Amino acid sequence: MFLSLPTLTVLVPLVSLAGLFYSASVEENFPQGCTSTTSLCFYSLLLPITIPVYVFFHLWTWMDSKSLVKSHVKDD
Repeated sequence: MFLSLPTLTVLVPLVSLAGLFYSASVEENFPQGCTSTTSLCFYSLLLPITIPVYVFFHLWTWMDSKSLVKSHVKDD
């Protein structure tokens, strides 16, 4: 199942926010608990950072491959 980029742009923050609200309602030590890798809160904070970085480097690689193809075509 592949989701489009606009769908992910909306879905990722909503899922992260839901995870934070869930962590706030369930965990006793909510703000301090976000530093533990066993906590859902940790991943809810990590997700909005990880996805844009992945998309940036994916597009960077894609643009680099496009420029290599263009330069190779110009040389011929």
